Amino acid sequence: MSIEARAFYRSGPDHRQGQVSSFALIRRQFDFRSIEIGRWVTSAERDRAAELFHDALCDLMLILQGPEALISLRGSLALQYGSGGRPGVSAHYAPSQRSFSLAKNAGPGSIAHEWFHAFDHYIATKCFRGTPSGMFASSAWLANAQSIPHPLNDSLMRCFKAILLQPTGDQPSVLFKNSAQMDKQLGQLYYSKPEELCARAFEAFVQDAPLTNHFLVKGTKTSLEAERGLYPQGEQRERINCAFGDYFGRLGRALGREV
Repeated sequence: MSIEARAFYRSGPDHRQGQVSSFALIRRQFDFRSIEIGRWVTSAERDRAAELFHDALCDLMLILQGPEALISLRGSLALQYGSGGRPGVSAHYAPSQRSFSLAKNAGPGSIAHEWFHAFDHYIATKCFRGTPSGMFASSAWLANAQSIPHPLNDSLMRCFKAILLQPTGDQPSVLFKNSAQMDKQLGQLYYSKPEELCARAFEAFVQDAPLTNHFLVKGTKTSLEAERGLYPQGEQRERINCAFGDYFGRLGRALGREV
């Protein structure tokens, strides 16, 4: 089913007061570096996707308690819809291009995961010294890279610890163990990569927010991956949500003071 014919549940406020959205409006509001629409996207698909993207990005801004500059990573992030993706992959973040791509007929719920990849990549050089250009902050933390002292960075490190380690700090977390076991079964290295663990943990944090948007995030509670323990559960999920809530609350307040 094409995107213009699909309905995605959300419970958030009316950000647009009934006004028509467009990707040009999204770019102006959030100051994305660029927005590219694929040549095979019809005008109806483009217009419907703009509405869904606009609501999802505004909902994410509310959940993270931050301004538009946070969503576009200070204007450094590019968006592509129906263009620039990978064959067979519904959504993809390309570190070399700092670009987030969503396939034309992608399933719902991809935005939160891919946005966190973009954030994780963007923030690496703000948290650590001497990291390679393609490294994610979560990977740098696990590799014991030299951190840059700052209260915001300390708060983000607590997020990584809650995701990747047991509360004692000396053993891998349940989420990490479940993900490593799945990778072993499949003969791959994907689910247990720190950037993937943290993106899925961020998805869970966003889905647990009072505001619901299935185009933004879906599947952290009732999907096959969730049943296999590839999303945080129980007490660990609560700790992660608290850590993310503290971090993004602090970050949003700091960014708000700059506006």
